[in-house]
Formats: sequence, structure tokens, C-alpha cells
Amino acid sequence: MRIHSADSTDGPRTVVGVDGSEQGRAASLWGAATAVRHRHGLRLVHAADLDRLDRFSSFETSEHVRDKAETLLAEAAQEIRQRFPELDLTVKLSRKRPVPALHAAARPGDTIVVGSRGSGGFGPLLLGSVGLEAVIGSPVPVVVVRGEPERDDGAPVTAAVEDEHDVVWLVRAVREAQARDRPLLLLHVRNKLATSGSRAASPEGAGQPAGPGEYFLKDLASRLRVDSPGLSVQTEVVTARSTASALVETSREAGLLVMGSRERRSGPVLGVGHVVHALLHHSRCPVEIVPCSRDERGVAEEHYGGDED
Repeated sequence: MRIHSADSTDGPRTVVGVDGSEQGRAASLWGAATAVRHRHGLRLVHAADLDRLDRFSSFETSEHVRDKAETLLAEAAQEIRQRFPELDLTVKLSRKRPVPALHAAARPGDTIVVGSRGSGGFGPLLLGSVGLEAVIGSPVPVVVVRGEPERDDGAPVTAAVEDEHDVVWLVRAVREAQARDRPLLLLHVRNKLATSGSRAASPEGAGQPAGPGEYFLKDLASRLRVDSPGLSVQTEVVTARSTASALVETSREAGLLVMGSRERRSGPVLGVGHVVHALLHHSRCPVEIVPCSRDERGVAEEHYGGDED
């Protein structure tokens, strides 16, 4: 394994936030294994927040933090070198705060990986907020490693699909399933409390595969099978009172749960939706959130979402 402080490859990389916590260690090992599967480089980033420390702390304090950070990165790289000797590994000690450091380190085509909690260099981001803050405004997909990071029971890669606007990020879910040699499960949650005007939808037919969401799901699965020969594509429709709770429950049986984070049609909105928020805090498996724009959705819909003649 080659270890560098500067980038040594122009190809896609997996960028992992390293902070010295057990959750951060799990994220670095998960990220390394994923980088091997995708044949990506691995970039370990530690955010020491030295820009702030240099303004408010003594020189000795800043140097102590720097030395500790360099040791932490060296130890993380050493463990990965022993487990994954084939990886092209780079390390980065950032002077920035955690989230800006991760976003700055990621190039187009990269994926950011973080643990579900932080300590050390990611100390300000506790109780799940490390993943939440990393997702907000990220230019690239973000994986929050939660639950059982690595399962060997054939658990599928599960993609949470709402409607035709989600097709743009499904290529990510396809690649994850192919890299892991796992089935791809397209999951649609039908809200039992969906309303039409001011009246609640009738419970009659609950659980029945009828409705535009279900028909779209089956059509999308057929097209994905054509585009990705050899990939097992399954579909499932779940009727539940809460989309968030249904996805958290589904995560118990998934190896990785993938979903998109959409632009809000009403304009820029700070934060993420409550479904993403719930998954990042309660999922039982790693969660990948893929950003997508309205322009990207339009291009994808021409391929997957339009009616055929």
C-alpha cells in the first residue's frame, strides 16, 4: 500500500472522516472495504480546527493538537495498511472544522464516509449530528456508518424510491449492489394516512400492489434489469403510517440503505427532510444519501421515467 499526504490519483476516491472514536474507526474500515470493492483510492481526513485554535489558544496547545492529530492519522493508516494492502491511501490533516474539511476534501465523483458519532477532531458533532451536518450541502454522496457495518448474510442494497424523481440517483444504488455482489431491492413506502384533499385515503386495498408508485416501481425494475444484466433487482411495497419508521424497520434487513436528497421545489432550504434525519439517527445499517438536482432529475426521467410509445 502506498501512503501519501498529497493526492496520488485523479480517479474517484472514498473520503473518510477520522476522529479517534470507535464509530470513526468503524467508518474508516467500512470505507476502506468499499474503496477496494469499487477500485477507488482512499483519503483519510482529520479536522484539527487549527485555524480557530491559533486565534484563541497558545502555540503550545496548537502544536499539541497537531501532534496528536498526526499520530491519530498515522495509526488509522497503519491499521488499514495491514487489512487492505492493495489500497492507494492518502491522508490529510486539515486546519478546518470537521464539515468544511470533509466537503473541501471531496472532489466530483468522490464519496464521503463518516461514523454516526464523533470525538476528538470531530468533537463538536455528537449524537448523530456528524452525519447530519455532513449531508447538508455536500456536493457528493455521504455514507453514515451505523448499525452492522459489514454483514455476510447476503443482505441486499436497499434503495428507498418514492417516485420518478428518484431515478437520477439509482445508478449509485446499482453500483453499490454490483460492487458487493448483492441484490438491489427497490422499496416504495405507501403512506397509510395519505390524504386526498382533506379526507384520509380509504384503508380498503391497503397492502395491495395498486397505484402509480407501485406500477412505476415494477417498470423501473424491468428497465434496470435490462441496463444491468446479471443484477438481481427486487421490488417491495410497504404500507405504513410513517415513511421514516418503515425505512428504519427495513434497515434491520439491509446491508446498505440508499436514498436521494432532493432540492426543495420552493427554493433553497437549510437542512434535510425528516425521513433522512430519522435514518441518520436510527438506521440499523449504513445509510448513503445522494444529492441530486432538478436538472439531473430531468435527464434521468427521459431515460427511465417517460412513457414508452
